Amino acid sequence: MNQNCSQLLDYITQVSFAVDEVVLYLDTHPYDPAALDYYHQAVRARENAMKAYATTCGPLNFDQVTSENNWNWINSAWPWEGGICTCGNMKNACSTR
Repeated sequence: MNQNCSQLLDYITQVSFAVDEVVLYLDTHPYDPAALDYYHQAVRARENAMKAYATTCGPLNFDQVTSENNWNWINSAWPWEGGICTCGNMKNACSTR
């Protein structure tokens, strides 16, 4: 995975965490205007980062597969064939050790 993809994936993880946390807060404070604004900002940031990742590195989710990047991951070596594991946060699940 190249450096840019790794940085984007780290950012997606961070902003996804922020979205999850503010959703939990909004469960008990649904009318907090600052929290609602933060939620919308974080969701937009996550959507933009996911689009940037899909464009640069390939799709992370099935709903990001397009005619341009359709199933590209099958063309590279699988982790057990010496390829780079691109399992995102589940890298340990890809480990062949």
